[in-house]
Amino acid sequence: MTTDWFERVALRGPTLTLTPITRADAADYRAAAGDPPESDEVFRHLRQAPPVQVADAERIIEEIEADRDRLAYAQRLQATGEFVGTTSFYEISPQWRSVAIGHTWVARRHWRTRVNTESKLIMLTRAFEGLGAERVVWHTDILNLRSQQAIERLGAQREGVLRHHRLRLDGSWRDTVQFSMLAAEWPAVRAQLTARIEQYQ
Repeated sequence: MTTDWFERVALRGPTLTLTPITRADAADYRAAAGDPPESDEVFRHLRQAPPVQVADAERIIEEIEADRDRLAYAQRLQATGEFVGTTSFYEISPQWRSVAIGHTWVARRHWRTRVNTESKLIMLTRAFEGLGAERVVWHTDILNLRSQQAIERLGAQREGVLRHHRLRLDGSWRDTVQFSMLAAEWPAVRAQLTARIEQYQ
């Protein structure tokens, strides 16, 4: 178990590798985002617009790297090296043994595959077993029903709604649905997610 919750290390699952994102990932980031209308769908509930050029992806990654309260990962398929999206730890609190998982997007062609489930299994294993977290949190837009359903399928518990929690890209106030998972719940969730991933094989 590590004592450095901000340690930038690669994380591996059965078929997916998560590596700390850098500007070297920009071209692949842009390619995975796709073109409209696909990219609009992927980025609909995110706080940045879809990248149109590689330079846009570089700017997004620079902003991510400048956020000291966030550890962002590039998600890649081990078999091909294909960049399939990003996910992050944020609100990282070693003092309270708590961390949030989010800022996640997956390339449209990999929706309804094993990618998101395996990614979350990797992240949760890191949080509970690598960091010794007591609590993992998710936040999602109240309008993003697809995300809420995905988080619930992970086994997280809905805690409530944070009103006017953040600003959307269009400037409107966002109500945020908050979910959590506790360390005591992790063993059952781990077994459930592992079984679900095995169904894709």
